[in-house]
Amino acid sequence: MKIEKKRIAILGSTGSIGLSTLSVLESLGPGYEIQALSGHENWQELARQGLKYHPRKIALTETDNLAEFKEALGTENNIEILTGPDSLKDLALDADCDVIIVAVVGVAALAAVLAGIEAGKTMALANKEALVCAGDLVMSLAREKGVQVLPIDSEHSAILQAMSCGDRKEVKKVILTASGGPFRKASSDEIDQVSLKDALNHPTWDMGPKITIDSATMMNKALEIVEARWLFELDPEQIEVLIHPESIIHSLVEFCDGSVIAQLSRPDMRLPIQYALTYPNRLPCPAAQLNLHELGQLNFEAPDTKRFPAVRLGFEVARKGGTSGAVLNAANEAAVEAFQAEKIGFTQIAELTESCLKNHEFVKNPDLQQLIQADQWARAEIDRLVNTPQHAST
Repeated sequence: MKIEKKRIAILGSTGSIGLSTLSVLESLGPGYEIQALSGHENWQELARQGLKYHPRKIALTETDNLAEFKEALGTENNIEILTGPDSLKDLALDADCDVIIVAVVGVAALAAVLAGIEAGKTMALANKEALVCAGDLVMSLAREKGVQVLPIDSEHSAILQAMSCGDRKEVKKVILTASGGPFRKASSDEIDQVSLKDALNHPTWDMGPKITIDSATMMNKALEIVEARWLFELDPEQIEVLIHPESIIHSLVEFCDGSVIAQLSRPDMRLPIQYALTYPNRLPCPAAQLNLHELGQLNFEAPDTKRFPAVRLGFEVARKGGTSGAVLNAANEAAVEAFQAEKIGFTQIAELTESCLKNHEFVKNPDLQQLIQADQWARAEIDRLVNTPQHAST
């Protein structure tokens, strides 16, 4: 099969998704050219990548160690160095890049996502926040520009793959699976006592600390509900969540005739990363192969929204839209930071996030500036709540 050459920019190449993307690109070979890389604080890894992959451009968004970074990178490679937060947008606009891999965590990537779409680039998103905060804005612009927005996370990649088995109008509903995190069987009292160390111990996936904590609270599933609503133009009533602790079925699509199509694979992010890179084609992948005989059985259960209220918040935000997604994302990010700093307890992450959702000044059809303002308000509100005596962690 002849595959058209693709020129790749990886925003966030030093994180876990970025590193997995580089692994996949090495496996795919010369048909995929690395044109640009970016990193934030891990300048040593970014310099190593520059020396190994020789991109045309490198962006370092945190400049405290810029001098050391330049020295480590050297001058003989003729790599153009960009700095500061706007450098992500500059890479997304680069005329020599066809596909932009957005592996930057947080709302910081939103401007780059919109810029890349405006420039007609294929956007492959591992970043949930762009769609959670500004899904309507992002997808409306993508439709206007005729741009593909491809998911990299395992659940939405699974939906994309399963949807190819029928016409989009034939889809009845999608079912997002969730591992249930480390506290799937824990009682409410036990969850109340969860420590930071406990929350960072995921039973299935090896992820960064913020995403791991989101999985423990199931806020990651709340974000994915909102993401699916915009990415696939679904009504919130067409989305369900199913606990599946083995993390083998990554999501399912039910069609109008009752057929349910599932995508199964080992929990390895290299597969959804590669599918986004090669879409709509498939090539051999370095991800671990699935052996159903060795697994023996797969288990399923309904989510408990009393013990994990974040799931309920996801559905509320998917129904409401507007600025609520920006508030959900920002409030959760700030609350997770407070939990990591041991200023609040584990269950307070969802509690404080819900308080922000209830009390923010809702805007139904926000522009980008209003979304940014909602994000900033939510972070300030979490800070205020965290520093209110009755919310102090015990």
